[in-house]
Amino acid sequence: MRKLLVILFLGVSLVACSENEPSSYTGNQLDFELLKSSDFEFSGNLEVKELVSGALEFNLSLTGPKGDAGINYPAHLHFGTYDSPEAVIAAMLNPVNGASLKSTTIVSNLSNNTVLNFESFKSFNGHIKIHLAAEGPDYKVILVSGNVGQVASNSSNFDSSKIEICGNNF
Repeated sequence: MRKLLVILFLGVSLVACSENEPSSYTGNQLDFELLKSSDFEFSGNLEVKELVSGALEFNLSLTGPKGDAGINYPAHLHFGTYDSPEAVIAAMLNPVNGASLKSTTIVSNLSNNTVLNFESFKSFNGHIKIHLAAEGPDYKVILVSGNVGQVASNSSNFDSSKIEICGNNF
């Protein structure tokens, strides 16, 4: 009887493990480097994954000193390149948590009411900025930034001295 129960348990386990749950993703993905943009020792990555719904999942991940879970670093997707003066915010992204150094946001529409999908994001002219704080003088401190879409940055064409402060216009 015991052998029968063990065989039955193993059979159910194998069937349960082999059933695939439907994925929320299409398999389309883009990755962008986010580069150190201040005296703080952070760098990062933006992973953009297409959801079956057509929306995009923005996964921000920083590398650097982890902090307190109560600290959050504001993150924005902007129109134009990182050196554009008063670049308009295209989408507010969820802040990066100080302890995990991660953030996930679902984006389907931009601030100008344009629908954003995977194909349009590949040709998007924009950038990401992650700030030290949401307000005050530390708002002007950009931890990491990088151009995304068709104008993607890499370390060879990035100049942090040309970073413009975000326009507070959303």
